[in-house]
Amino acid sequence: MALIKSISGIRGTIGGAPGDALTPVDIVKFTYAYAAKLRERRPKPEGERYKVVVGKDARLSGEMVENLVVGTLLGCGIDVVKAGFASTPTTELAVTFSGADGGIILTASHNPRQWNALKLLNEKGEFLNAAEGQAILDCAAAEDYDFATVDEIGVVEERDFTDEHIQAVLDLPAVDLQAIRNARFRVVLDAINSVGGIIMPRLLDRLGVQCIGINCEPTGDFAHNPEPLPQNLTDLSGTVVREKADLGISVDPDVDRLAFICENGDPFVEENTLIAVADYLFARAEGEAKRTGKTLEEVVAPYKPVACSNLSSSRGLRDVAEAHGGSYAAAAVGEVNVTTRMQEVGALIGGEGNGGVIYPGSHYGRDAMVGVALFLSNLARRKCSVSALKASLPQYAIAKNRIELSDKSLIDRILSELQRIYAAEDVNTLDGVKISFEAERKWVHLRRSNTEPIIRIYAEAPTMAQAEALAGEVIDVARKIIG
Repeated sequence: MALIKSISGIRGTIGGAPGDALTPVDIVKFTYAYAAKLRERRPKPEGERYKVVVGKDARLSGEMVENLVVGTLLGCGIDVVKAGFASTPTTELAVTFSGADGGIILTASHNPRQWNALKLLNEKGEFLNAAEGQAILDCAAAEDYDFATVDEIGVVEERDFTDEHIQAVLDLPAVDLQAIRNARFRVVLDAINSVGGIIMPRLLDRLGVQCIGINCEPTGDFAHNPEPLPQNLTDLSGTVVREKADLGISVDPDVDRLAFICENGDPFVEENTLIAVADYLFARAEGEAKRTGKTLEEVVAPYKPVACSNLSSSRGLRDVAEAHGGSYAAAAVGEVNVTTRMQEVGALIGGEGNGGVIYPGSHYGRDAMVGVALFLSNLARRKCSVSALKASLPQYAIAKNRIELSDKSLIDRILSELQRIYAAEDVNTLDGVKISFEAERKWVHLRRSNTEPIIRIYAEAPTMAQAEALAGEVIDVARKIIG
């Protein structure tokens, strides 16, 4: 059993003892704390009601968790808008669509079927910041309850936001709807038996794309490991080739991560999802600047020609931004850190190397629907195959390793020593230690795990052999430090 409490929410396996897993007791305590801090964060005149959106993915425990969350909110005197089966980005947008004061997403994202989680949103449909999240953790630990009287109990409204989300995607100026429809794409979709099987086929239909679905029934009984990595997508790859499709599309259970398969069955590579979308947006803006005589800054206003990702994501994003006259900004790992940094610099596009596309022109959250529409716009305009598009992007490989330690206190010692040893290189300490070797276009990033005595090590270079060698070099140095 496992229960992980963090500033972004509470996540755990279903069943077991309170405090050791995601049990009804933990769900009620955490939901109450969210409601209590919502009132503090957004004070209202007496008698004015609060409203919170609740959406869920299709995992098996969803109904049980939803009933507990909704019941607790009602008991706190808060009205609830039940979005039902809804992707994470749909629920985020639903907060603003409905004028709610916040939202709770019931999803454990890419985690296996025995997991579930509560992810917490503010009135903008964005994840709470670190201070707000910590306040909720502290409140839940205090267990100081004061529920509403019978006359103050909240009421429930049920509303499906799926079509509103789809229309919002179609209305984005950067989505070239006509080009996509003219291309007559044929795709295979793997929706991992969750809410992607509801919203993604409807989006593709509106885009004029023929969709062949596998694992699209939202049963919550995942057909394979739900993380959209190549080793979990062999069925999708085989179906793409067998059906002679233009590409394969894979999403995770809550549809905020996105991965593609090339027409030949090869992985497009998860890191390339964001890079391809950014390349399209920057190229589109650069082209408009040349046609109109405007500057790139004028074309992309009110945003800036900046791309943003976390420190563990590929430098390919920086490469494409700079190739089109833009720039790059780095953020600490974590979606809320990326969105915060994006807002600070006014980024045009951002996200994470795990297939998470964040397009502020829509909203500040990872959104696979937006990612698909922008990716297909790029493919339609370029009139090339997915494998050719992949070949046109910066070519890098990432090696992922880790060091397991018996003593968590050794982590700071290792990171500090590595910073000293590689002081002559470009060293970034925003989140752990990232060492960049600019002349060789490679880097290595070491950061602590929040839950285990582990240092995660990501290394990137033009080839996998170079990336593995760099990771091996740093691991050897770290082992010498600890003897």
